[in-house]
Amino acid sequence: MIRLGVVALVLTLLLVVTISARGAVVSFGGMFIVDDYAIFFKILVLGASALSLLIAQEYLEIRGIARFEYVVLVMLATTGMMLMISANDFIALYVGLEMQSLALYVVASFHRDDVRSVEAGLKYFVLGALASGMLLYGASLIYGYAGTTSFSAIGDVVGALQGATPPVGLIIGLVFVIAGLAFKVSAVPFHMWTPDVYEGAPTPVTAFFSLAPKVAAIALLLRVVIEPFGDMLAQWRQIIVFLSIASMLLGAFAAIGQTNIKRLMAYSSIGHVGYALIGLAVGGEEGIRSVLIYMAIYLIMNLGVFTCILCMRRREEMVEEIADLAGASRSNPMMALALAIFMFSMAGIPPLAGFFSKLYIFVAAVQAEMYTLAVIGVLSSVVGAFYYLRIVKVMYFDPATEPLDRNYGPELRLVMLATAVIILFFFLYPEPILSGAGVAAASLLSGS
Repeated sequence: MIRLGVVALVLTLLLVVTISARGAVVSFGGMFIVDDYAIFFKILVLGASALSLLIAQEYLEIRGIARFEYVVLVMLATTGMMLMISANDFIALYVGLEMQSLALYVVASFHRDDVRSVEAGLKYFVLGALASGMLLYGASLIYGYAGTTSFSAIGDVVGALQGATPPVGLIIGLVFVIAGLAFKVSAVPFHMWTPDVYEGAPTPVTAFFSLAPKVAAIALLLRVVIEPFGDMLAQWRQIIVFLSIASMLLGAFAAIGQTNIKRLMAYSSIGHVGYALIGLAVGGEEGIRSVLIYMAIYLIMNLGVFTCILCMRRREEMVEEIADLAGASRSNPMMALALAIFMFSMAGIPPLAGFFSKLYIFVAAVQAEMYTLAVIGVLSSVVGAFYYLRIVKVMYFDPATEPLDRNYGPELRLVMLATAVIILFFFLYPEPILSGAGVAAASLLSGS
């Protein structure tokens, strides 16, 4: 069933790529739009969902939870993400967001015999309902003041203000919408669900959460603030700057004391969202382009890391503690080398891809003269390097307690090798991601 799901997602990906030359297409009365921006993110989301399913099969079989519902839920969530990315109206936005969220609530508690998994699903559901309420309240305020839910029509209303101060109700509505979407990208202070859900959910589910939904939520956040509210940059920039700084700092410092690698990756993802939001705060084509490049590289790095985490087994039992990696360079050299590459990349060590993703973000901030944001980003990146490099130190320099198993399947080996090669040699041929991000950013701004 999982292989069938992978094939379906790959075929959908090929279908999306084949329509990429048609330009922007608006459908369903202007509620959905397919442009180069949407296509860029749909390729990322479909690829991430397919690979998440591929690396999940072995884990699900070992745990005895390889049921067909898992594939159905992942594909429903992916459908919701596709709708989110193409949303051109607040009603369409909410339909896509809830289709994704309802499937994710269930998949988080998929291992129903595990208390931690059920608890993760419950926490995500309660906090997700709160975030949806905030988003709906904000959208209703915007509708009340703009008289429409269409992004393009709201953009016309905001543009007609011609530099005058927007109505307070419109600003408050935008604040609530950004707060609801900040929950979906796990930006501080709406991050509280992330560590518990990442730790409690089954590892393939955690991998899926850190990849496709995160990328789709960033895509939605960018479209919402740029298309209808691009002329209100002065009003929403300060919110994005606060979310960015808070996420970078908490992600850097809170991860230092973590002993569970999935919980550490949760705080790491919070920090990475903070870096991505720097580009959104910058605005303009360079800023948006830097966010798109960052998310593409982040997706590849995270996929590689969670593939390595799925290889962490001892006597066919999954282990999650960082201390369990002690001596992995001797007992499992391939996995240790791949994980070291990903950790160095996440720390921003050149010439790995993670260095270039941060470089584009910081260059965009400096060019926009947002020096404080760039300096905080660099300093928090230095702090974050501590816990990434600590994992490398544990694998290569700590004495082994008990060796990890090496009998993981070909799917995990293939994904691990492919992602490691891309991260390692990205600097030799970065053109596909750079040019794709440039075209997508121009497409978004041309429609705003």
